[in-house]
Amino acid sequence: MTYAATRLYEEVAYIAYHFHWPRESVLDLTHRERAQWVREIARINTRVNEGG
Repeated sequence: MTYAATRLYEEVAYIAYHFHWPRESVLDLTHRERAQWVREIARINTRVNEGG
């Protein structure tokens, strides 16, 4: 099974944008690690947007 290229680009862009990590560093992460960072960034953004 392959991972959708569109989803991979979204994850890399999201993490790189928020953490300012280079693309290569994000691509070196496993799918599981990238997914965890995406969830954590989303939690942070939700907290900030809700004023918390």
